[in-house]
Formats: sequence, C-alpha cells, structure tokens
Amino acid sequence: MSEDAFRLAMEDMAREYNRQAAQLKQAYTRLREMNAVGKSDDGMVTVTVGPRGQVQNIELNPRVYGKLSPSQLAHSILEQISAASGEVAERTKELMSPFVPEGLPYEEFFGDESSLDALLPQPINLEGRE
Repeated sequence: MSEDAFRLAMEDMAREYNRQAAQLKQAYTRLREMNAVGKSDDGMVTVTVGPRGQVQNIELNPRVYGKLSPSQLAHSILEQISAASGEVAERTKELMSPFVPEGLPYEEFFGDESSLDALLPQPINLEGRE
C-alpha cells in the first residue's frame, strides 16, 4: 500500500469514527432527555419515569381517595410505573440498538444480565498452551 493510499484510508477511518461518535453523542443526549408517562384508564393515577425508569413524578386525581381503596391505589401506581418503565426500556432499545456490535444480542450489552465479558474478546493464550 502506498503512503498516499494509507493516508487516504486513515482519513476515511477518522471520518467514519467522527460520524459514529457524533451519532452516539446525539443518542446519549436524547437518552438523558427521555421520559415516559403511564396513565391509568380511569385517569386517577399518572406516573412519569425518567431515562432509567426512575420515578420522577406521581400525580393523583383528588377524587382517587374516595374511588380506590389503598391497595387498589398502590396497585394502580405500580401498574403505571411498570408501563412507563417498559416504554422507556423499549425506546432506549430502539435508540441504542444501532450501536450494539453485530451479532451481539442487545440484552447482553444493556440487559439486566449484561457484563463486560460480552464486550471483550476471549483472552489470548500467550504461553502457547491451552
């Protein structure tokens, strides 16, 4: 490979890296701003969760105390937290999937059971033994 061809190849790689880095920064900005709202069918409970599923706000209709028992209210709140958290998880998956290496399941990269091992190659045996 000539020096000019090598330089052009390196410039192409640098441009591609810069493009991917800019896309990743944009995705992380969108991720930090993400939230979702879960609202009960009867409109008594509204829950907002943030980008990692953390509860940011709970709104209760003033009539909720006369309409639902404490256990029904607790159930409704938990149900809306779950619905909103599920929406955030799905939107996060859609946003981040393009950055997951090909052939690696998204759940291994970002799921509950994710670990650094999924991202790293197998260790190289430097001693020539198995």
